[in-house]
Amino acid sequence: YPTDILLPGMKLGWDLTKNLSKTLTSWASVTDPSSGSYVFSIEKWKVSHGLISNTVQLESRTGPTYGKLVNITETEEEITHSLNITTNISSISLLQLTYLGSVELLELIGGERHSLLFFPEDFCDTYNECGDNRYCNIPRNTSRECLCIAGFEPGDQYAYEYAWSMTKSRTGCVRNSQLSCQEKEFKKMRNMKLPDTEYTIVDTKVG
Repeated sequence: YPTDILLPGMKLGWDLTKNLSKTLTSWASVTDPSSGSYVFSIEKWKVSHGLISNTVQLESRTGPTYGKLVNITETEEEITHSLNITTNISSISLLQLTYLGSVELLELIGGERHSLLFFPEDFCDTYNECGDNRYCNIPRNTSRECLCIAGFEPGDQYAYEYAWSMTKSRTGCVRNSQLSCQEKEFKKMRNMKLPDTEYTIVDTKVG
């Protein structure tokens, strides 16, 4: 039961044999160590993600940088994340869920504190910020903007309401032409976070 801090050697996530979930819970404030409203948990999705929620509202989901810092174990017995960091006598590394609802990877060397990762970084890290078939962009010196993916356009209000009732999506974009099975190329998009995998089916035998 790791409270608000994960140390190397500890695991977050699910003990499936006991149906037990280990999560991080924030402090109520910077000076109040009682339980706050933010929780960092590991979902039993394929592939699993780290999720930050505020009471019942899902706020953000971890991305590729986080994935490089943790060991992810997915077996019939457990779905867990642990820090992929080698400890030594001169420094201590830890992952903390702050009272503001952010996850921070810290390295403590002597009396100095170094931040190696701070998540979420910006508005585009907000969970499902832009809705279906849109992507989030932050131009220089401006706030975030949501843009339709190439080949899509803003849908009508009925489509928005229908999509919201069927999924977790916010307002999104719809195809501006019929999908063609004759297309031989895919649109390459860089610096994107893949969709969450809550409703996916994964064949783990495929390389």
